[in-house]
Order: sequence, then structure tokens, then C-alpha cells
Amino acid sequence: MAEHRQETGAAGEEGSAAGEPLPTRIGQAVILHRGGDREEARNRLARLWEETGEDGDPFHRCAIAHYLAGAQDDAVAGIEWDRRALAVAETRAGDRVAVRALLPSLHLSLAAGHAGLGDRTAARRELARARARAEELPEDAYGAGIRAAIGSLARRLAVAGGPPDQSP
Repeated sequence: MAEHRQETGAAGEEGSAAGEPLPTRIGQAVILHRGGDREEARNRLARLWEETGEDGDPFHRCAIAHYLAGAQDDAVAGIEWDRRALAVAETRAGDRVAVRALLPSLHLSLAAGHAGLGDRTAARRELARARARAEELPEDAYGAGIRAAIGSLARRLAVAGGPPDQSP
């Protein structure tokens, strides 16, 4: 594993030797991904994952793994990264509000990954978990977006065969 480096940026965040805060570097990788450079985004996020190490901030670790999931070319690899993000979020250290707020999105991503692989049973199971966790989200833009995405995937699964709320 890469040596864990931690320096304090202007806002007290983990940063690189150049002084860039970790959230900024995560955001830069996300911008690359959204701009179509999945490979560079994946490479940068993988370096950040190694850099933060197991003792890194749970919110940052969740975010990095979650974005890494989305940057994968292979659906199975994407599911593996979302599982890593979920494992971090479910640890005792991941009990803060910001980390818990990621749980619906993580379960939703897992549901979408399973649906993409044709495993509707696993997709429905994760969708039910996403829906249950989404009840804890505030009535803001983030919460509304997650709830809308849950509804959208539920409708896609219903069209694909059977009711979306079916238990495995």
C-alpha cells in the first residue's frame, strides 16, 4: 500500500504535498470522469484511495470508492467498489451524519449495478435498502434527487419483470 501522507490544507482537510485539499482532488477526478476521461479519473481516484489508507476519513473514503465505482468500465468492478464504499460507511467510524447520508446512494448504485448485470433479485434487495435509508434524508435537493433516482430504477425494474418492491 502507498505510504499514507496527510497534511493540513487551508480548511483543515487532508491535502497533498502541493497543499490541495483532498476534497478538491476528489472533485478534480470527478470532473475528469464527467468530461469523459474515465481512465485518468479512475487512476487519480485509485491513488487517492491508496493515499488515504484504511485510517483515512470515512466520508472521503466512501466518496472515493463510490466515484471509483462509477468510473469502472466493468459492471462487476463497479459493484466491488460500491461494496467497499458501503463497508466503510457501515463501520463505527462511519457513523457521522455525512457518511450516513451516502448510504441510500450506495445502495442505489449497487441496485443499478445488479440490474445492469440482469440480477433483478439482488437489484430489488438493494433498491429496498436504498428506499429505507432514503427515509432518513432531509427534504432537500440531494434527498429529492436520490428519491427520484430510486423511483426511476424501481420503474425500470418493474418494466423488466415483476414489481420493484418484491422481496428476494
